[in-house]
Amino acid sequence: MNIYEYAMQLELDGERYYRELAEKIEDKGLKNIFVMLAEEEVKHFIIFEKMNKQQSFVAQHPTNLMKNTLSSFRRMREENPNFYFSQQYVDSFKSALRTEQNSYQFYLEKGNMLEEGEQKEAFLRIAEEEKEHMILLQNLLTFVMDPHQWIESHELKMPL
Repeated sequence: MNIYEYAMQLELDGERYYRELAEKIEDKGLKNIFVMLAEEEVKHFIIFEKMNKQQSFVAQHPTNLMKNTLSSFRRMREENPNFYFSQQYVDSFKSALRTEQNSYQFYLEKGNMLEEGEQKEAFLRIAEEEKEHMILLQNLLTFVMDPHQWIESHELKMPL
């Protein structure tokens, strides 16, 4: 398995995991967040697939994931001020965070090993997007554990 196939598998696993979480969660806001994360993984998969086939690819444009998530958090808190998630969900969110951390480290390391060019840029850009996913999931964990406190103390930590 080459580096691109490995990256494709990481993204495929991530997409599958986020879609499974979206299916299990009843809250529309959280469901939407996990669907957005799954779609981000699909975009990454396509880039790595094109690299693997030595096809040209277009670098992704920045997404509004963080901005959309912030809106979702606000809406969720307003609609349901008494949020509660079981430890099973919290553990699932923590697992997703660890996966994003590992992906970030992998893409950053591989990107830094490549010569300057389109592929290096793609790896480093995807690493930064995985870092955004980490920030999102860190905030999600704080939010589901204490939504009232999150709005007051964490809202400004999300880059827009």
